[in-house]
Amino acid sequence: PLSHGLFSNMMDWTEQLLLTRGVHGSFLARPSKSNPGDFTLSVRRNDEVTHIKIQNSGDYYDLYGGETFATLAELVQYYTEQQDLLRERNGHVIELKYPLNCKDPTSERWYHGHLSGRDAEKLLTDKGKAGSFLVRESQSKPGDFVLSVLTNEEKHENVDRKTKVTHVMIRYQDGKYDVGGGERFDTLADLVDHYKKNPMVEKSGIVVHLKQPFNATRINAANIENRVRELNKVADNSEKPKQGFWEEFEVLQQQECKLLYPRKEGQKPENKSKNRYKNILPFDTTRVEIREADPDVLGSDYINANYIRGRHVDEGKVFIATQGCLQNTVVDFWKMVYQENTHVIVMTTKEVERGRNKCVRYWPDLHDTKEFGKVLVKNVDERPAQDYILRKLEVTRLDREPLRYIWHYQYLSWPDHGVPNEPGGVLWFLEEVNRTQSTIPDTGPIVVHCSAGIGRTGTIIVIDILIDIINRQGLDCDIDIPKTIQRVRQQRSGMVQTEAQYKFIYMAVQQYIDTAQKRLEEEQVLHIHTRKSTSLGNKMKEREYSNIKYPQMTNSRSKPNMTSSRSSSV
Repeated sequence: PLSHGLFSNMMDWTEQLLLTRGVHGSFLARPSKSNPGDFTLSVRRNDEVTHIKIQNSGDYYDLYGGETFATLAELVQYYTEQQDLLRERNGHVIELKYPLNCKDPTSERWYHGHLSGRDAEKLLTDKGKAGSFLVRESQSKPGDFVLSVLTNEEKHENVDRKTKVTHVMIRYQDGKYDVGGGERFDTLADLVDHYKKNPMVEKSGIVVHLKQPFNATRINAANIENRVRELNKVADNSEKPKQGFWEEFEVLQQQECKLLYPRKEGQKPENKSKNRYKNILPFDTTRVEIREADPDVLGSDYINANYIRGRHVDEGKVFIATQGCLQNTVVDFWKMVYQENTHVIVMTTKEVERGRNKCVRYWPDLHDTKEFGKVLVKNVDERPAQDYILRKLEVTRLDREPLRYIWHYQYLSWPDHGVPNEPGGVLWFLEEVNRTQSTIPDTGPIVVHCSAGIGRTGTIIVIDILIDIINRQGLDCDIDIPKTIQRVRQQRSGMVQTEAQYKFIYMAVQQYIDTAQKRLEEEQVLHIHTRKSTSLGNKMKEREYSNIKYPQMTNSRSKPNMTSSRSSSV
């Protein structure tokens, strides 16, 4: 979350950045202008910004008292994890939730941003090979960078060479990059290119070869256009036709073997006829169980469906990913929808495509009523839109009241093969789906299905998860598309089936970010005069510094209080 010289250190600009691009709980750290070497932690709290001084004593970092830390990153991490520890004198908690990242200094894929030395070593030793390298932010010297390289140690008597990770500090001073001596470079990419051709030599005599980049998948969301350009550029290189999107997706595919969780329920003889495809089965750990099962009927609690959680167990939306209904699973489908208190169903296929049955119709015709076991479904309204049909279904249980409404969104513009030509229609569709979901209090998971419940279903769910993260954390948050897909695949096998679907996710997120940035620019133009007319008093209120005031005796459980002092310099 540090502004390493890529934007002004002025307080006004910091506040503008947090108020326009952040959300409540967004924060960033920046160098102090009044005390060189120190830093300021700026936090957005609703529509105001609070500034907290961070001291760098030369031995440690602290908030002018309290706990001490070896690095700025560790200090920020501590107060982010200890949410109730940072307080004002009046007892109000200062929440550090989302780092507002500055723009990455390069769009090169070997740049890993905020990665610790320990994590860099683990990545390189676990997945790299001799000569693999990456560049990351320095945690001990904020504003600088580190080149981490997997090197071979010298071979000793009858002992094979061992690999180790060498870390080289990259200084950033006066707009130039260097490794502490020698030539200076305008960009990180220029520096890396130079040392790829001219290897460095350690004091021990070991030659540090930069052979192959260890590419990151993490990106700053606002910088996704540059990442897409990089992925496309590599893919278009005739010398390396199988890189870019293909390379990232292939790495993801190779990790599938690590996600072989038990699928015993779907393999049981009594459940085999309930699977549309015999090898596409739900993981037992995340499968949806039908609670009103008949104890005398084997497999009556089974349906080919999994819960999908976008982020942490207790955060974000929950989905149910399932297959298209078969004739003998429609009753179970409605049992599931009713028990899960679902009010929104997303269907991303037609009933028949290219002469193949994709999904049995599980709803009645307009104004008709149909009985599915104990569930009565009436189709009360249908509204065609440009790319989809919205149905309003009235659902009741024959043995209980009251009725409830289900909104059934059927997306019709997904082609038989491949993906839509552009993501605008899907983004608009998801916006409508989420608008409906957000208006229903205490609603259950959104049920999403196509035919197998993994390809289009996985693509739609992953796009929605990523958009949800951006909406919650702001345009400058970090996102990791492959890691998000892998997390979803841990809950249902095979989610996101093809490279085309994988690339479509990038395209959708890019278009969403681009649209959001344009909206933001328009809002800034509309409100510029309002912001200029803000009273001096309110402006000073935003400028208030908040310093931690600790009792003489503190411990890790003490809750520091805040005092405020006005300051005109940073």
